[in-house]
Amino acid sequence: MEALKQLLPILLTASLGLLVVAAGMASSRGDFLSVLRQPGLLGKSALAVIVIPLVAAMLIVAVFPISQAAKAGILLMAISPVPPLMPGKALKFGGEAEFVYGIQAAFALLAVISVPLLGAFIAVFYNVDAEFPIGTVAGNIFVGVIVPLAIGLALGRWLFPDASPKVPHVMSTIATLLVVLAFIPILIGTWPLIIGLIGDGSVVAMALVVVAALAAGHYLGGPLLSHRTTLGFAAAIRHPGIALALAGANHADKPISGAVLLFTLVGLVVLLPYQIVVRRQLPKQPSQA
Repeated sequence: MEALKQLLPILLTASLGLLVVAAGMASSRGDFLSVLRQPGLLGKSALAVIVIPLVAAMLIVAVFPISQAAKAGILLMAISPVPPLMPGKALKFGGEAEFVYGIQAAFALLAVISVPLLGAFIAVFYNVDAEFPIGTVAGNIFVGVIVPLAIGLALGRWLFPDASPKVPHVMSTIATLLVVLAFIPILIGTWPLIIGLIGDGSVVAMALVVVAALAAGHYLGGPLLSHRTTLGFAAAIRHPGIALALAGANHADKPISGAVLLFTLVGLVVLLPYQIVVRRQLPKQPSQA
């Protein structure tokens, strides 16, 4: 049992990394720099992904009489942007590869600065003794994004440039299944903690934060539906890996980890109606003869 507990985080990290490898293989030259070359778009994206989720979270936790663990989990998720699941979700619902991968690259880089700064801000604002070390954030992003992205780029650009476009899709599917397999036992282990957070308004508070971030991203994405959906997903889907790493760095109690996982589940559920609406607006694909 102890070996399984040690294996699950490794499996989860590896499967999330495989998603980034698939993204790197599927990308084209210049995709990861596209957003960085457009300061106006980058500024709107930063507002949607970095600023508005935290502002919404702070307002909502001030209104709802929820537990300290739930408040901490919400705030940690609010400052933790763009998980590896975002590109696949955005591309599935009409996102353009250049913008999707550009967002992922831009906020992976910005998170190294934004997460410690925002973490220090909320620590001062709420007068709590908490640290948000750059090394923890940078290490998480390096292992979870930079290294697998470099592997994906090497595979797609140099080692196997003529590989079928289906290869990244198959890798992404396998990685998603592995994420689910790793996530279920972790979820079962923390389920009593999650149940303890349900019933005091925590779920509603988390849902409202996700809705606020989603609305901000969709609105600031501009006139193109592809940009609106991409930025909507980027703002609404937060990175539980970074949030859990920060909780661990501060020796936080297990209910905060439960709150982070509950926020992740609530976010996925809240996004379902949005996905249905977006799918109806996408151009219909021509049927195969």
